[in-house]
Amino acid sequence: MWRLLASVLFFSCLIVSSLSLGDSEVTCSGIVPLRYRNDKISITDYGGVGDGRTVNTKAFRAAIYRIQHLKRRGGTLLYIPPGVYLTESFNLTSHMTLYLAKGAVIKAVQDTRNWPLIDPLPSYGRGRELPGGRYMSFIHGDGLRDVVITGQNGTIDGQGEVWWNLWRSRTLKYTRPNLIEFKDSKDIIISNVIFQNSPFWNIHPVYCSEVVIHHVTILAPQDSPNTDGIDPDSSVNVCIEDSYISTGDDLVAIKSGWDQYGIAYGRPSSNITIRRITGSSPFAGIAIGSETSGGIKNIVAEHITLSNMGVGVNIKTNIGRGGYIKNIKISNVYVDTAKYGIKIAGDTGDHPDANYNPNALPVVKGIHIKNVWGVNVRKAGSIQGLKGSPFTGICLSEINLHGSLNTYRTWKCSDVIGTSLKVSPSPCSELRTTGGSNFCSSAF
Repeated sequence: MWRLLASVLFFSCLIVSSLSLGDSEVTCSGIVPLRYRNDKISITDYGGVGDGRTVNTKAFRAAIYRIQHLKRRGGTLLYIPPGVYLTESFNLTSHMTLYLAKGAVIKAVQDTRNWPLIDPLPSYGRGRELPGGRYMSFIHGDGLRDVVITGQNGTIDGQGEVWWNLWRSRTLKYTRPNLIEFKDSKDIIISNVIFQNSPFWNIHPVYCSEVVIHHVTILAPQDSPNTDGIDPDSSVNVCIEDSYISTGDDLVAIKSGWDQYGIAYGRPSSNITIRRITGSSPFAGIAIGSETSGGIKNIVAEHITLSNMGVGVNIKTNIGRGGYIKNIKISNVYVDTAKYGIKIAGDTGDHPDANYNPNALPVVKGIHIKNVWGVNVRKAGSIQGLKGSPFTGICLSEINLHGSLNTYRTWKCSDVIGTSLKVSPSPCSELRTTGGSNFCSSAF
């Protein structure tokens, strides 16, 4: 009976997702086709117990081993019924769907002593927080194809507080685990799941292509350290849509490697669309960087609704990064209460070690930001380029950032060349309209 129910629920979820977009709304989610799995198994078939106490690591690993080695035509759906399934970290495999029913929770154990260690990413050269390796993500995929994580808004809970406390007390031995990471993988869909309390970054596709993340909810306390929502990293053809994110760090942050290691690895992030994202954070809503050493290009972010933010839009890099940030188009952003509306900076982020090249200056050009409306914005914007590598082709149009009477709302700029059209408060002199408004208005 449960097999029939899983099949019905799976199709119902897909139908609801497609209907919710409506005929008129644009979507990029079609870059990865949906696949129906004829073969279905349940975690309970492999001894899974959803009582919130039993550790189900063996059940998850046994079920995924079966999927990997039997290789059913069209792949296999692993059904997680209602209940709380405590488990250690585990690896996914190709051609599988991890399906969480309504009321299903996959919850990480809080014992960190036996958490697996894996190698650092080559584009980072070391763990992001500490030298050496890093803890494996709670749910991990390496070198996979055709993987779906979906359901009826079941929950994946990283129980990250134990990790946050290790970070706060400076007793971490290695870099904290992400909640979900796909590495060197292709054709990935993540939808209709709640992700909460990640130890570190929430969803991290790195060296991936054809990735769709939509209709997800990502939650972490505002004071949880470095709990980025979605971080596409050295990845291409990524679609992020129709999601709510409230975390302790950037909601969506595009990255491409860290200083000399990212330069050497040379894997850019490109062709990434971010659309209809709502959320709140003490850091940035839409962020690019600060790890940008492999290059970032061809990014579209639109219809973004933010509240209680540190920064609405934040593009950030640093000396030693090298690489480039170019052809960025951000539009239709609404910000209610923020420290900064727009911030583009060349002095952000740390370095992996002392061996970075201070002469490796990033190139930032072709940044187009249009239709941004903000209320209760303390500072309108700041654009601080780099001496020897000024930011060029910066175009701001139809931007109105309101603050209270006691708010300091002017712009600060240096080492930047660009133009503006209908920007209030008036931007800095480097961005005043001087015949370049046609270029600015035609960028979209």
